[in-house]
Amino acid sequence: MKPVADEGQLALLSNRKENMATMFLDRVAATPSREAFRYPSGDQWKSASWRELDELARRRAAGLIALGVQPEQRVAIASSTRMEWVECYLAAVLAAAATTTIYPTTMAEDVAYIVADAEVQVVFAEDATQLDKLRAHRSETPSLQKVVLIDGEPSAEDESWVLSLSALDELGTAYLKDNPSAIDDRLAQIKPDHLCTLIYTSGTTGRPKGVRLPHSVWTYEGAAVEGIRVLSQDDLQFLWLPLSHVFGQVLLAVQFQIGFATAIDGRIDKIVENAAVVQPTFMAAAPRIFEKAHARIVTMIEDEGGVKAKLFHWAFGVGARVSALRQQGKEPGGALGAQYALADKLVLSKIRARFGGRIRFFVSGSAALDKHLAEWFHSAGLLILEGYGLSETAAGSSLNRPGQYRLGSVGPIFPGTEAKIAEDGEILIKGPGVMSGYHNQPEQTAEVIDADGWFHTGDIGHFEDEYLFITDRKKDLFKTSGGKYVAPQVIEGRFKMICPYVGQFVVHGNKRNFVSALVTLDPDAIQGWAASNGLGGKSYAEIVSSDAARAMVQGYVDELNAGLNRWETIKKFTILDRDLTVETGEMTPSLKLKRKHVETQYADLLDKMYD
Repeated sequence: MKPVADEGQLALLSNRKENMATMFLDRVAATPSREAFRYPSGDQWKSASWRELDELARRRAAGLIALGVQPEQRVAIASSTRMEWVECYLAAVLAAAATTTIYPTTMAEDVAYIVADAEVQVVFAEDATQLDKLRAHRSETPSLQKVVLIDGEPSAEDESWVLSLSALDELGTAYLKDNPSAIDDRLAQIKPDHLCTLIYTSGTTGRPKGVRLPHSVWTYEGAAVEGIRVLSQDDLQFLWLPLSHVFGQVLLAVQFQIGFATAIDGRIDKIVENAAVVQPTFMAAAPRIFEKAHARIVTMIEDEGGVKAKLFHWAFGVGARVSALRQQGKEPGGALGAQYALADKLVLSKIRARFGGRIRFFVSGSAALDKHLAEWFHSAGLLILEGYGLSETAAGSSLNRPGQYRLGSVGPIFPGTEAKIAEDGEILIKGPGVMSGYHNQPEQTAEVIDADGWFHTGDIGHFEDEYLFITDRKKDLFKTSGGKYVAPQVIEGRFKMICPYVGQFVVHGNKRNFVSALVTLDPDAIQGWAASNGLGGKSYAEIVSSDAARAMVQGYVDELNAGLNRWETIKKFTILDRDLTVETGEMTPSLKLKRKHVETQYADLLDKMYD
């Protein structure tokens, strides 16, 4: 068991707030004029101070109160990550309501299930697409009283049920005029154990479960991150992560606690472009984003070839030697120092410039990050701090630190949290960040939180010194018919590092006599390869079904197999005619593979490899 750190515990006691509303309002009082958020408006970026955000949130909170929303009643947000998401979230917090989050990609049937299960009173719907989902299943959501449309105006047929965001603000202004103490009265009612967030897990299997997160888990997360001193008010975050996901929401809590500014834009296709303009000092992402960035850079260099490619590989070779030294707490000197200075000037600094040139570190979470990928970025002078947590632990349970990291691990446990490894290797967590339970599901709550308060994560791992290492998901581990255990995530991550053209690599072999894989190729990365291999102008389906593409993948599989145990090696693979996506239900919105769904969907192809 890893004990609570005394220093971190003392920091928690002095810095932790009463509830999320207090955390936000204390931030406003401490730094009212500082920039809170930066957001795109047309071709420009606009800023909002903490005071401006407070004024808007209070007005909107009063609008919710005027609509009849009571303390701890649910207000849902069905929207992509944008400035209005934060504003609507804060409105719910200041009204003492609890937020329920809905991914904008969620199917209409699942939206109806979440709204009904959570007994949502009001939904903030991003646009007509989200409104259509609610309209189609209105009879199945009896608790839903109003929909507030973020973009656009309600139609005549919807005007009794739907109102615009501006109309809600006007309603709030009028309510505050007649009830000036309305917000303060609500704030006085909020207790630490009151429900703040009801977040439905994206679910790699089955229907999503509502995770009940009281105010106390968020105030703990904010104080814990402040306590480990990795961020300050002078940092600038670039936030693109889905705020419907717990990873995105914990970053809000941390921001309110510490007071740094955030540039916010959830458009995934704009991440690199925005980072270059915003020049953040840190950014959090799922591993898939780092995989795609690595693949894009490597394929671009390989396509150019010649002297540039040789210079690139030389520079990264030097960077790798410097990375190894820095992981030991040392700095390069002598000949290596001179080589590194040249490599940095000619190549490595240009890689960092793609992300704005000011990144102190990235934060990776939501899924496993391949150690070799972390080492590649570190060779370029870009440190990725991997962390660990689940929706049920309010996202953050451990994190590497800039001056205390071990690549391949998810870092030391947060101060105030305890963790231990069960006899079967499962990671167990206890502490103030753990959920109060699953909504309306006491039996499932009892399955994961035992009588002693330990949350059973479902992840397999071990400690090396104070560093936690994750091996795989307990449910993902499989045993071949020969009785050998295989950890698919490790193999999948390794292949994505080796092959710059891969989209997804799904390892399969439970109760089979050998291990196989389903392969998809990245639609963007493969185009340059196709042009260089006589397949320019061909469709994606034609490229991936070609003999040349299969030979290319086979070469990378052979390279992968050379580093695996015999029973882990990929004996056969099938290339799919399209990539796996969130929209088709094969990936979660946080870019995790829905393994069971994919194996069921492609059962015929998998079986064929074992005929």
